[in-house]
Amino acid sequence: MVDVGKIETRGRLTPDYDLSGLTWLRVGGPADWLFLPKDVDDLAHFLKALPDEVPVFPMGVGSNLIVRDGGLRAVVIRLGRGFADITFDGDLVIAGAAALDSHVALKAAEAGRDLTFLRTIPGSIGGAVRMNAGCYGSYVADHLVEARAVTREGERVVLTPEDLNFRYRQAEIPEGWIVTQAVFRANPGDPAELAARMEEQLAKRDATQPTKSLTAGSTFRNPAGYSSTGKEDDTHELKAWKVIDDAGMRGATRGGAQMSEMHSNFLVNTGGATAADLEGLGEEVRERVLAHSGISLVWEIMRVGEPAPEAE
Repeated sequence: MVDVGKIETRGRLTPDYDLSGLTWLRVGGPADWLFLPKDVDDLAHFLKALPDEVPVFPMGVGSNLIVRDGGLRAVVIRLGRGFADITFDGDLVIAGAAALDSHVALKAAEAGRDLTFLRTIPGSIGGAVRMNAGCYGSYVADHLVEARAVTREGERVVLTPEDLNFRYRQAEIPEGWIVTQAVFRANPGDPAELAARMEEQLAKRDATQPTKSLTAGSTFRNPAGYSSTGKEDDTHELKAWKVIDDAGMRGATRGGAQMSEMHSNFLVNTGGATAADLEGLGEEVRERVLAHSGISLVWEIMRVGEPAPEAE
């Protein structure tokens, strides 16, 4: 078997990397390896050389993620500066997977293209494609023309919206594939008007969400509205925060974890929380909501890895 550490790369390959500093919640144990590829060629070469039995986990900026305290038995691949370009071709916006959603919205607006729905979505474009991210009634599915990816075997592929089979908060991407770029079609708009709209969106978000705290965005999906389009059939009339409130879980705590007093669908690390605190509180919320209203909340935050080993 090929020793992962012996694979030649032009990027950085680091063993036993502590992932807690890479997640917005600041929790989690070590990955067996962290690989930061230099470019697409470097990524494809590495994946082709990597033994089939070694798991791969694509990681964005860690905005929607709990890494459990025992860490990840995998090679975590995180795309950096070489995958963050944002360019334009007519009504198309071409963004690298590592480009932040907010930056894409801003750059597009400057160019007179409307992707304002991305402005308040935490994370990067690769994650936005994987999650069919959406806000204000618009989803990635409404705008995506194609995405480029590298397969687990190191092959480069182009994915259409049909390939991705977008649904509410999800897309079909085979395990171990790394999204490297996305192409969006964006309607024209006046740059000043687009900028003003985004300022309003930011003000509304900051007034209603704990943006200054250590969070990972919405904890659970809204329990109604499972369309991928954001059109008239996607109502989301029943909100996750409402059923959490009704079950008496706003402000609930476990260790250093809390369901935010400001917005009860946000898990917060108040300081010193473990991944077990956060996930355990989330599961307690799910149990209480199910008992109170019969609704089974679905996690929106991705949870990966192993629990901390038990003390001897």
